[in-house]
Amino acid sequence: MYHTWMRYFTPSPVHHRLGLVCLGVGLQHGTLPAVGPRTLDHYVAVIIHAGGGWYADPDGTRHPVTAPALLWLTPGVPHHYGADPDSGWDESFVDFTGPATSTYTELGYIEPRPDRPLVPLADTAAARAAIGRIARAARRGNPLLEVETSAAVHELLVALRRARADTDADGDPVLQALARDAFLPLSVAEHAARHGMSPAELRTAVRRGAGCSPKDYLLGIRLGRAKELLAATELPVAAVARRVGYDDPAYFSRLFTRRVGTAPVRFRTQQGRTVPGGWSTRIPDPDDPPVVRGAG
Repeated sequence: MYHTWMRYFTPSPVHHRLGLVCLGVGLQHGTLPAVGPRTLDHYVAVIIHAGGGWYADPDGTRHPVTAPALLWLTPGVPHHYGADPDSGWDESFVDFTGPATSTYTELGYIEPRPDRPLVPLADTAAARAAIGRIARAARRGNPLLEVETSAAVHELLVALRRARADTDADGDPVLQALARDAFLPLSVAEHAARHGMSPAELRTAVRRGAGCSPKDYLLGIRLGRAKELLAATELPVAAVARRVGYDDPAYFSRLFTRRVGTAPVRFRTQQGRTVPGGWSTRIPDPDDPPVVRGAG
């Protein structure tokens, strides 16, 4: 016995320009019939929430699947999989496509490996929530369907990346250490040495964890902090540069202008919000906003 619910969509060309579009969503459980062998022209994320089954390599070799797990079905790659015929499994799936898939693949959020489509997950709660939003948006006649489901696919990819069993729930220790030391005037080689790693090993670790090079990872943190200092303080640009690890303010200004698209002084003019005492470091709880009482 099994239960299947699914919807399929045909987004318009303008919606494809959102970067990702959802082509379908399904929620299934029980002793489902096997899928394939077949080949698709788009991506599908198949999330196994409970139970187990199998998937077969293109050469026909079967491998066990134990929940929680993710099966990546990628364009042009034959796939064949199924739930255990006795116990079945609890499955959700989302079909999607769009130009942003290449960027998500480069960043490591999508792993199109024909020889290893299975990704063990630590849990599927966040992924289930994102898929639930797609399912709720799928009601007939929803005028926001394509945009709502597109946003949820982006959210799903983030949830699946965070839920990977090979990722520390508290974050990658190497990335945490780099973020902590980002404002020190250190080269990538010096950062690597502090971790007992070669520059190549550090590049591999950061690429795997953040989807970019150590230089770009550090630069993103430094420029983010520089923007905060420019917007919330009256520190001279040279002082801001030193605060974020650059001894040469002219180099900092050129780097900031090239990456941000505007000079530090102009950014301050556009975004400046001087706050006596500085901005708070405590993130407000969006589920418990403060009560602001009117004057009346």
